[in-house]
Amino acid sequence: MTIGQGILLGVVQGSTEFLPVSSSGHLTVIQHLLTYDDIPLLFDVCLHVATLAAVIVFFRKKLGALCATVFRLITRRTVPDEQALAERAHQQLIAAIITTTAITAIIGVGTSRLIPALPLKAVFIGFILTGGILCAASWQEKKRQPCSDADAPAPYVLTAKQALIIGCAQGIGTLPGISRSGATIAGALFAGVPRIDAGEFSFIVSIPAIFGAFILELKDVGTVSESIGMAPVIAGCIAAAVSGYGALAVLMQIVKRGKLVWFAAYLIPLGILGLVFAVK
Repeated sequence: MTIGQGILLGVVQGSTEFLPVSSSGHLTVIQHLLTYDDIPLLFDVCLHVATLAAVIVFFRKKLGALCATVFRLITRRTVPDEQALAERAHQQLIAAIITTTAITAIIGVGTSRLIPALPLKAVFIGFILTGGILCAASWQEKKRQPCSDADAPAPYVLTAKQALIIGCAQGIGTLPGISRSGATIAGALFAGVPRIDAGEFSFIVSIPAIFGAFILELKDVGTVSESIGMAPVIAGCIAAAVSGYGALAVLMQIVKRGKLVWFAAYLIPLGILGLVFAVK
Protein backbone atom coordinates (compact mmCIF):
# COMPACT_ATOMS: atom_id res chain seq x y z
CA MET A 1 0.00 0.00 0.00
CA THR A 2 1.25 3.48 -0.87
CA ILE A 3 0.93 6.58 1.28
CA GLY A 4 -1.57 8.00 -1.23
CA GLN A 5 -3.77 4.93 -0.89
CA GLY A 6 -3.50 5.16 2.88
CA ILE A 7 -4.67 8.78 2.72
CA LEU A 8 -7.54 7.80 0.40
CA LEU A 9 -8.73 5.15 2.82
CA GLY A 10 -8.30 7.60 5.70
CA VAL A 11 -10.44 10.23 3.99
CA VAL A 12 -13.10 7.61 3.20
CA GLN A 13 -13.05 6.46 6.81
CA GLY A 14 -13.10 9.94 8.32
CA SER A 15 -15.78 11.35 6.04
CA THR A 16 -18.07 8.34 6.48
CA GLU A 17 -17.41 7.47 10.14
CA PHE A 18 -19.90 9.98 11.52
CA LEU A 19 -22.16 10.29 8.51
CA PRO A 20 -24.78 7.50 8.73
CA VAL A 21 -23.51 5.66 5.65
CA SER A 22 -21.27 2.94 7.23
CA SER A 23 -17.56 3.75 7.16
CA SER A 24 -16.61 0.07 7.46
CA GLY A 25 -18.86 -0.77 4.51
CA HIS A 26 -17.33 1.93 2.33
CA LEU A 27 -13.82 0.87 3.35
CA THR A 28 -14.64 -2.70 2.37
CA VAL A 29 -15.89 -1.61 -1.05
CA ILE A 30 -12.89 0.68 -1.68
CA GLN A 31 -10.45 -2.02 -0.61
CA HIS A 32 -12.20 -4.47 -2.92
CA LEU A 33 -11.97 -2.03 -5.85
CA LEU A 34 -8.27 -1.46 -5.10
CA THR A 35 -7.79 -5.24 -4.78
CA TYR A 36 -6.53 -4.81 -1.21
CA ASP A 37 -8.44 -7.72 0.21
CA ASP A 38 -5.63 -8.87 2.52
CA ILE A 39 -5.53 -5.72 4.67
CA PRO A 40 -5.74 -6.70 8.37
CA LEU A 41 -8.85 -5.66 10.26
CA LEU A 42 -6.61 -3.75 12.65
CA PHE A 43 -5.85 -1.20 9.90
CA ASP A 44 -9.55 -0.37 9.68
CA VAL A 45 -9.73 -0.16 13.47
CA CYS A 46 -6.70 2.17 13.52
CA LEU A 47 -8.53 4.52 11.18
CA HIS A 48 -11.57 4.32 13.46
CA VAL A 49 -9.39 5.20 16.45
CA ALA A 50 -7.98 8.21 14.56
CA THR A 51 -11.47 9.61 14.20
CA LEU A 52 -11.85 9.51 17.98
CA ALA A 53 -9.63 12.59 18.04
CA ALA A 54 -12.38 14.42 16.16
CA VAL A 55 -14.99 13.34 18.72
CA ILE A 56 -12.81 14.35 21.64
CA VAL A 57 -12.08 17.78 20.18
CA PHE A 58 -15.66 18.42 19.05
CA PHE A 59 -17.23 17.41 22.38
CA ARG A 60 -14.33 18.47 24.59
CA LYS A 61 -16.51 20.54 26.94
CA LYS A 62 -19.05 17.76 27.48
CA LEU A 63 -16.33 15.14 27.88
CA GLY A 64 -14.45 17.40 30.29
CA ALA A 65 -17.59 17.80 32.40
CA LEU A 66 -18.16 14.02 32.43
CA CYS A 67 -14.55 13.38 33.46
CA ALA A 68 -14.91 15.92 36.27
CA THR A 69 -18.07 14.15 37.43
CA VAL A 70 -16.28 10.79 37.44
CA PHE A 71 -13.47 12.33 39.48
CA ARG A 72 -15.94 13.71 42.01
CA LEU A 73 -17.69 10.35 42.26
CA ILE A 74 -14.39 8.60 42.95
CA THR A 75 -13.25 11.19 45.49
CA ARG A 76 -16.79 11.59 46.90
CA ARG A 77 -16.77 15.35 46.45
CA THR A 78 -19.96 17.36 46.19
CA VAL A 79 -20.99 20.36 44.11
CA PRO A 80 -22.88 23.53 45.09
CA ASP A 81 -26.67 23.27 45.14
CA GLU A 82 -27.03 25.34 41.96
CA GLN A 83 -24.96 22.73 40.10
CA ALA A 84 -26.73 19.69 41.57
CA LEU A 85 -29.18 19.27 38.67
CA ALA A 86 -26.45 19.27 36.03
CA GLU A 87 -24.33 16.94 38.16
CA ARG A 88 -27.15 14.38 38.44
CA ALA A 89 -27.70 14.59 34.70
CA HIS A 90 -24.01 13.89 34.09
CA GLN A 91 -24.09 10.94 36.49
CA GLN A 92 -27.06 9.45 34.70
CA LEU A 93 -25.39 10.04 31.34
CA ILE A 94 -22.32 8.15 32.56
CA ALA A 95 -24.57 5.28 33.67
CA ALA A 96 -26.25 5.28 30.25
CA ILE A 97 -22.85 5.16 28.51
CA ILE A 98 -21.80 2.18 30.62
CA THR A 99 -25.08 0.36 29.93
CA THR A 100 -24.95 1.03 26.19
CA THR A 101 -21.31 0.00 25.97
CA ALA A 102 -21.92 -3.26 27.83
CA ILE A 103 -24.76 -4.26 25.50
CA THR A 104 -22.71 -3.29 22.45
CA ALA A 105 -19.76 -5.36 23.68
CA ILE A 106 -21.92 -8.46 24.12
CA ILE A 107 -23.37 -8.17 20.62
CA GLY A 108 -20.05 -7.08 19.11
CA VAL A 109 -18.25 -10.22 20.30
CA GLY A 110 -20.77 -12.29 18.37
CA THR A 111 -20.71 -10.20 15.19
CA SER A 112 -16.90 -10.08 15.14
CA ARG A 113 -16.91 -13.82 14.46
CA LEU A 114 -19.34 -13.42 11.57
CA ILE A 115 -17.74 -10.47 9.76
CA PRO A 116 -14.73 -12.28 8.20
CA ALA A 117 -17.03 -14.88 6.61
CA LEU A 118 -19.53 -12.40 5.17
CA PRO A 119 -19.40 -11.82 1.39
CA LEU A 120 -19.25 -8.39 -0.26
CA LYS A 121 -22.96 -8.75 -0.99
CA ALA A 122 -23.66 -8.39 2.73
CA VAL A 123 -22.22 -4.85 2.65
CA PHE A 124 -24.63 -3.69 -0.04
CA ILE A 125 -27.54 -5.34 1.77
CA GLY A 126 -26.41 -3.44 4.87
CA PHE A 127 -26.50 -0.16 2.94
CA ILE A 128 -30.12 -0.82 1.97
CA LEU A 129 -31.05 -1.80 5.53
CA THR A 130 -29.39 1.35 6.92
CA GLY A 131 -31.35 3.48 4.46
CA GLY A 132 -34.57 1.81 5.54
CA ILE A 133 -33.72 2.33 9.21
CA LEU A 134 -33.06 6.04 8.63
CA CYS A 135 -36.37 6.44 6.78
CA ALA A 136 -38.30 4.68 9.55
CA ALA A 137 -36.56 6.64 12.30
CA SER A 138 -37.17 9.98 10.58
CA TRP A 139 -40.85 9.14 10.09
CA GLN A 140 -41.20 8.04 13.71
CA GLU A 141 -39.40 11.11 15.05
CA LYS A 142 -41.56 13.53 13.08
CA LYS A 143 -44.71 11.70 14.10
CA ARG A 144 -43.77 11.77 17.77
CA GLN A 145 -42.14 15.19 18.01
CA PRO A 146 -43.30 17.81 15.52
CA CYS A 147 -41.81 20.57 17.64
CA SER A 148 -38.16 21.59 17.51
CA ASP A 149 -35.53 20.44 19.95
CA ALA A 150 -35.33 24.00 21.24
CA ASP A 151 -38.59 23.30 23.06
CA ALA A 152 -37.21 20.17 24.76
CA PRO A 153 -36.22 20.35 28.44
CA ALA A 154 -32.51 20.58 29.22
CA PRO A 155 -30.50 18.79 30.34
CA TYR A 156 -32.09 15.66 28.88
CA VAL A 157 -31.60 12.47 30.89
CA LEU A 158 -31.59 9.07 29.21
CA THR A 159 -33.41 6.24 30.94
CA ALA A 160 -32.01 2.74 31.43
CA LYS A 161 -34.46 1.41 28.84
CA GLN A 162 -33.31 3.96 26.27
CA ALA A 163 -29.67 3.07 26.96
CA LEU A 164 -30.46 -0.62 26.40
CA ILE A 165 -32.18 0.12 23.08
CA ILE A 166 -29.30 2.28 21.90
CA GLY A 167 -26.80 -0.38 22.96
CA CYS A 168 -28.61 -3.00 20.88
CA ALA A 169 -28.71 -0.62 17.92
CA GLN A 170 -25.00 0.11 18.21
CA GLY A 171 -24.27 -3.60 18.43
CA ILE A 172 -26.14 -4.18 15.18
CA GLY A 173 -24.12 -1.31 13.72
CA THR A 174 -20.96 -3.40 14.01
CA LEU A 175 -22.08 -5.43 10.98
CA PRO A 176 -20.59 -4.32 7.62
CA GLY A 177 -22.83 -1.99 5.68
CA ILE A 178 -24.84 -1.08 8.78
CA SER A 179 -23.90 2.42 9.90
CA ARG A 180 -22.99 2.58 13.58
CA SER A 181 -23.93 6.24 13.89
CA GLY A 182 -27.07 5.76 11.79
CA ALA A 183 -28.23 2.75 13.80
CA THR A 184 -27.41 4.42 17.12
CA ILE A 185 -29.12 7.71 16.32
CA ALA A 186 -32.11 5.85 14.87
CA GLY A 187 -32.31 3.66 17.98
CA ALA A 188 -32.27 6.75 20.17
CA LEU A 189 -35.00 8.41 18.10
CA PHE A 190 -37.14 5.25 18.28
CA ALA A 191 -36.59 5.27 22.07
CA GLY A 192 -37.93 8.83 22.31
CA VAL A 193 -34.67 10.76 22.71
CA PRO A 194 -34.72 14.28 21.20
CA ARG A 195 -32.69 14.48 18.00
CA ILE A 196 -29.89 16.74 19.29
CA ASP A 197 -29.36 14.57 22.38
CA ALA A 198 -29.56 11.46 20.19
CA GLY A 199 -26.77 12.73 17.94
CA GLU A 200 -24.57 13.86 20.81
CA PHE A 201 -24.98 10.60 22.74
CA SER A 202 -24.32 8.54 19.60
CA PHE A 203 -20.91 10.10 19.11
CA ILE A 204 -19.89 10.16 22.77
CA VAL A 205 -20.77 6.49 23.21
CA SER A 206 -18.69 5.66 20.12
CA ILE A 207 -15.52 6.33 22.12
CA PRO A 208 -15.58 3.16 24.29
CA ALA A 209 -17.03 1.11 21.40
CA ILE A 210 -14.23 1.99 18.97
CA PHE A 211 -11.53 1.78 21.63
CA GLY A 212 -12.79 -1.66 22.63
CA ALA A 213 -12.62 -2.86 19.02
CA PHE A 214 -9.05 -1.56 18.84
CA ILE A 215 -8.05 -3.54 21.95
CA LEU A 216 -9.55 -6.72 20.49
CA GLU A 217 -7.49 -6.35 17.30
CA LEU A 218 -4.16 -5.43 18.92
CA LYS A 219 -2.97 -8.97 18.29
CA ASP A 220 -2.63 -8.06 14.60
CA VAL A 221 -0.35 -5.06 15.14
CA GLY A 222 2.66 -6.94 13.75
CA THR A 223 0.70 -7.97 10.67
CA VAL A 224 -0.19 -4.35 9.91
CA SER A 225 3.42 -3.14 9.96
CA GLU A 226 4.60 -6.07 7.84
CA SER A 227 1.90 -6.13 5.15
CA ILE A 228 1.17 -2.38 4.88
CA GLY A 229 3.99 -0.38 6.43
CA MET A 230 3.74 2.28 9.11
CA ALA A 231 3.89 5.33 6.78
CA PRO A 232 0.56 4.57 5.03
CA VAL A 233 -1.02 3.79 8.42
CA ILE A 234 0.10 7.12 9.91
CA ALA A 235 -0.93 9.08 6.82
CA GLY A 236 -4.30 7.36 6.79
CA CYS A 237 -4.90 8.09 10.46
CA ILE A 238 -4.13 11.81 10.05
CA ALA A 239 -6.45 12.01 7.04
CA ALA A 240 -9.17 10.18 8.98
CA ALA A 241 -8.92 12.54 11.96
CA VAL A 242 -9.09 15.72 9.88
CA SER A 243 -11.90 14.60 7.56
CA GLY A 244 -13.74 13.07 10.53
CA TYR A 245 -13.97 16.41 12.32
CA GLY A 246 -15.47 18.05 9.26
CA ALA A 247 -17.98 15.25 8.78
CA LEU A 248 -18.98 15.42 12.45
CA ALA A 249 -19.63 19.17 12.24
CA VAL A 250 -21.77 18.68 9.12
CA LEU A 251 -23.78 15.80 10.55
CA MET A 252 -24.64 17.60 13.80
CA GLN A 253 -26.25 20.33 11.71
CA ILE A 254 -28.16 17.76 9.67
CA VAL A 255 -29.33 15.99 12.84
CA LYS A 256 -30.45 19.33 14.28
CA ARG A 257 -32.59 19.93 11.19
CA GLY A 258 -34.00 16.39 11.30
CA LYS A 259 -32.81 15.51 7.78
CA LEU A 260 -31.20 12.10 8.32
CA VAL A 261 -33.49 10.73 5.62
CA TRP A 262 -31.29 12.48 3.06
CA PHE A 263 -28.71 9.72 3.48
CA ALA A 264 -31.28 7.05 2.67
CA ALA A 265 -31.54 8.58 -0.82
CA TYR A 266 -27.85 7.76 -1.23
CA LEU A 267 -27.61 4.41 0.57
CA ILE A 268 -30.57 2.58 -0.93
CA PRO A 269 -29.65 3.22 -4.61
CA LEU A 270 -25.98 2.48 -3.80
CA GLY A 271 -26.93 -0.84 -2.23
CA ILE A 272 -29.15 -1.81 -5.16
CA LEU A 273 -26.51 -0.84 -7.72
CA GLY A 274 -23.90 -2.78 -5.78
CA LEU A 275 -26.04 -5.91 -5.74
CA VAL A 276 -26.80 -5.61 -9.44
CA PHE A 277 -23.44 -4.62 -10.88
CA ALA A 278 -20.62 -4.92 -8.34
CA VAL A 279 -21.34 -8.34 -6.86
CA LYS A 280 -20.62 -11.28 -9.15
